[in-house]
Amino acid sequence: MNRIIIDTNIYSNLLRGNFEINEVLRQVSHIGISVISIGELLSGFRAGNKINENREELEQFLDSPRVTIYQVDVDTAEYYSAILNQLKKKGTPIPTNDIWIAAVAFQQGLPLYTLDSHFSYVEGLLLR
Repeated sequence: MNRIIIDTNIYSNLLRGNFEINEVLRQVSHIGISVISIGELLSGFRAGNKINENREELEQFLDSPRVTIYQVDVDTAEYYSAILNQLKKKGTPIPTNDIWIAAVAFQQGLPLYTLDSHFSYVEGLLLR
């Protein structure tokens, strides 16, 4: 596994000093992150009392040459719609933002590194 996209909870747990996550991220050459995850992180920062410190740490992380921010576009929306319909048919809903994150992972052809088990409901999604 040389390239991954990370879920929001991976970044959050990395900041909390999770050794296992740190080791996994050290071993990959490319770390993708969705703009959706960045929005979730910024929202969490606003709810806390260390907004500036958290934003600075995030900016340092995002400035790494190994990190790429993936935007959402019309192609991502196609993946989103397919995932949403598949989940509805199976009766296994997951949070809307996570559907978008899965759509970005599909679009980029990257395995998603996450701690959320509900991503396993998304057929064909590669998980780390």
